[in-house]
Amino acid sequence: MTEIASRMTEMGRQARRASTILARTSSNVKNRALAAMADALVRNGDLLIRENGKDLAHARGIGLSQAMIDRLTLTESIIAGIANGLAEVASLPDPVGKITSMWRRPNGLLVGRMRIPLGVIGIIYESRPNVTADAAALCLKSGNACILRGGSEAIHSNLVIAHILQEVLRDLALPETAIQVVAITDREAVYEMLQLEELIDVIIPRGGEELIRAVVRDSRIPVIKHYKGVCHVFVDEGADLDMAVRICMNAKTQRPGVCNAMETLLVHEAVAGTFLPLAAGQLREAGVAIRGCEKTRAILPEAEAATEEDWSREYLDLILSVRMVRDLDEAIAHIGKYGSLHTEAIVTENYGRAQRFLQEVDSSTVLVNASTRFNDGFELGLGAEIGISTTKLHAFGPMGLEELTTTKFIVYGNGQVRT
Repeated sequence: MTEIASRMTEMGRQARRASTILARTSSNVKNRALAAMADALVRNGDLLIRENGKDLAHARGIGLSQAMIDRLTLTESIIAGIANGLAEVASLPDPVGKITSMWRRPNGLLVGRMRIPLGVIGIIYESRPNVTADAAALCLKSGNACILRGGSEAIHSNLVIAHILQEVLRDLALPETAIQVVAITDREAVYEMLQLEELIDVIIPRGGEELIRAVVRDSRIPVIKHYKGVCHVFVDEGADLDMAVRICMNAKTQRPGVCNAMETLLVHEAVAGTFLPLAAGQLREAGVAIRGCEKTRAILPEAEAATEEDWSREYLDLILSVRMVRDLDEAIAHIGKYGSLHTEAIVTENYGRAQRFLQEVDSSTVLVNASTRFNDGFELGLGAEIGISTTKLHAFGPMGLEELTTTKFIVYGNGQVRT
């Protein structure tokens, strides 16, 4: 066993021991810890900014993009936002111990399901040091220990955040190894972490498709993932076109570089002649480049011709594919062929077609008359999220506290034996 493998194994063992303590820690104690962590992050703001400065200097030295540097940067206001996020997690209902259902069997047994932590959660992510605090808070509240492996570009920031959080755990007589950041920047640490199937219960990667596919390829541990967000909006026949334009503008332009931004616009041929010029004018003003099918380009001749690859592409940019379709069936078929199980929306005034879209479109979040940008844990009322899953085992969509737990059966009897 290499030295890195040995160190990762020891981290896993420590996390496993810590998880057994967290699983029985009361909501009150966990909430006190989260409140104290929020205060400690603000109180140590100067230290955080100083350590973050080391990461920023390195990032500039190796030529990271400005977008990456922006995600990496900690300021007083960003630290305050992280602290507020921890306080919000403290205010959320604790899922651990919740009885989700109970039923009586003919033999008198009372059977139910109780929510319990997953155990040890490994999280692999890039750039954003706020993920260190957010993920630690969600895991703590849901009774899970966590092993966090951020990108090497944020190593100083991540380590100091973990140190601050661990001090709070220590002060409250909780195991500081419930929150661990991998201090090894060598990629071998990630590989060895992914081999710890006896010690880590689930892996959650957060980052680009290349990172997630690498994690899935190497992991012996179940992975909750989404590769990309090829999200669609379908503007139906008879839709409120002003509403449709507002929804499409928000879905594409509010934050084009995120996974729940619209990448393909589908338009019913009955409204395309009116809607497309109306929408295209506003999209162009916002800097959006349109790539259209042949029918779309007959209405918008300035649009670039879309290729087959465009329909399955996640641009993460101000680029939009547009396709005219005959009806709802063709729209659903297109989404089924090219979608990524992430987020789809329909703009319609027809109840029956709205219900068909909800029932037949296979994606983690399906919306009627609302922007794809709402596929977010906070926006959907979960309080916070640790990521979005496009797998179905065991979570589908934004993962909040409840999705960081599972259930076990509990049974009350009065002497029954099986015959």
